Amino acid sequence: MNTPRQLVATFKAKDVLEGAGVRLKRGFSNIEMSQFDPFLLFDDFSSNVPEHYLAGFPWHPHRGMETVTYILDGAVRHKDSLGNEGVIENGAIQWMTAGSGIIHEEMPASAHGIRGFQLWVNLPKKDKMAPPRYQDLKGTTVPKISLGNFARVRIISGEISGVVGPLKSIAGNPLYADVSLDANGSVSIPIVAGHTAFAYVVEGALAVDASEPTYYAPGTILLFDRDGDVLNLRAPVSGARFLLISGLPLNEPIAWHGPIVMNTDEELREAFRELHEGTFIRTH
Repeated sequence: MNTPRQLVATFKAKDVLEGAGVRLKRGFSNIEMSQFDPFLLFDDFSSNVPEHYLAGFPWHPHRGMETVTYILDGAVRHKDSLGNEGVIENGAIQWMTAGSGIIHEEMPASAHGIRGFQLWVNLPKKDKMAPPRYQDLKGTTVPKISLGNFARVRIISGEISGVVGPLKSIAGNPLYADVSLDANGSVSIPIVAGHTAFAYVVEGALAVDASEPTYYAPGTILLFDRDGDVLNLRAPVSGARFLLISGLPLNEPIAWHGPIVMNTDEELREAFRELHEGTFIRTH
């Protein structure tokens, strides 16, 4: 018998300034990270005002974690210290495993607005110094399924109803799904028991099962308990679109400063020392 997950907290995304002057909405970060393990940060950088995002995120380092960039509309150009470069656009996603270290930049390239999100995922200690790698997906390669009579789901990573997302070999076996619900529709989505799970409302409004009368507006994160194995969600007449993300908690110590996430303060100091000395990028 399926056990429904319960809603334990909600977070309204807050306006912050990042990069070279990008105005974005932050769902959670270091203050809340213990509740979201293994996830570290979630940002929504959607805007119809080019001046709010075109300054982008010039060259900066990462180590010990992963960045996941999902672009619904518009485009982001990226390049890095290893010679990789490309464009993420129109439903595409990039899952970048920084591992032992990478220096890159992400620059929006959309003159008429952009809709996109970035998730930071912690790496377990055993993988923090692994070689960096990218998994880039075009929007057309993401499988789509229907759940029940009201929901359509794009499965980016993880598995729902026997359909597996195209991103592979990711620590923690995360689920990342883009879910659309019809007007007055409801859906039940299986979630691995024990995994952290949250939803971010993109459009419309979203509520937990029929026992919970409150609908949550776009820009809200819904955090669920870890006990159950199914999420029951519903939409009002406006329908809903939301991102559903879950993953296995690491339960490891975190030493985090800026874009570098390690397990100890000494590892963190070493990373910044190497960055200063020019030895940050490892050869594997």
